[in-house]
Amino acid sequence: MRPLETEKFLNIAVEASLASSDIIMSSLNGAKVKDYKGKADLVTKTDLESEKIIKAIIRSNFPNHNILAEESGKEFKDSKFLWVIDPLDGTTNFVHGYPSFSVSIALYFLNKPLLGVVLEMPNLKMYSAIIGEGAFCEGVPIKCSDTSTLKDSLLVTGFDYKQNKFWKKNMELFKHFTSITHGVRRLGAASIDICHIASGKADGFWEFNLKPWDTAAGVIIAKESGAIISKINGDDFSIYDKSVLVANQNIYQDIKENINTYFN
Repeated sequence: MRPLETEKFLNIAVEASLASSDIIMSSLNGAKVKDYKGKADLVTKTDLESEKIIKAIIRSNFPNHNILAEESGKEFKDSKFLWVIDPLDGTTNFVHGYPSFSVSIALYFLNKPLLGVVLEMPNLKMYSAIIGEGAFCEGVPIKCSDTSTLKDSLLVTGFDYKQNKFWKKNMELFKHFTSITHGVRRLGAASIDICHIASGKADGFWEFNLKPWDTAAGVIIAKESGAIISKINGDDFSIYDKSVLVANQNIYQDIKENINTYFN
C-alpha cells in the first residue's frame, strides 16, 4: 500500500467521524429511542443518521469498497477493501447523557488491518492509527502503560446485553479482578475502552460476545500503541471473534491466566 494512498484513506475516515460527531453532539440532549434490539440494546435516530453520513462520505470517495456497519449490515462489492463502522458506540450512554460514547471507523485490506479511527465523545478526542506508523490521540503519539504487576493495574471490561452464561461468568471475573487489582471499570463503549488501554489510562481490557464493529478500529490503535491483542484464550484475534483481551505486555499473561482459570 502506497503511503499517500493510506493517508487519503485516513483523511476520509477522520472526515467521516467528524461529520458523524456533528450529528451526534447536536442531538445529545434530545436523544430518543427509536427501537430496541434487546431489552437494553437501544437504537436511536442518531445511530441511523450517523451511519448514513459516514457511508455517504466513504461511498463518494470509494464507491466500490465493501462496508460492514452496525445498523445496516453488509454492503459487499468486489473489493479487497472493507470499512467497518460503528456509528455510535455506547448508545445507551448517549441516550442517558452519560459521557462515554464514540464513533468508530476501521479499514481492512484483504482481511488485514490497515487503519482505525475512534472519536471519543463528548470530549471529542480523536484516536487514530495506521498499521506500522504508531498510535495517536489528537495527533500526539500514545503508548500503552508499562504497569508491571496485576496488583498495581486498573482494568476495564464490558457486559453483553444478554444475561447469558458469559454475563454470569464475567460478573464473577469482575469481582475477582476487583479484589486483586486497583479496580475494574465498566464504561459501556468497547471502542473507547480499548483506546484507553492504548493511551495508558488503563492497563487491560477483556470482554465477551462482541461484534466486529465493536473492536475493528480500537484493536488497530491498541496494537500500534504496543499492547497485546488476542482472544480470551490467547489465540490470535480477528474482528470476527467474539471475545477479546487487550493489555500491556507486562500484565497480559497474568490477566489471561486468571480469566482462563475461571473457565476451566
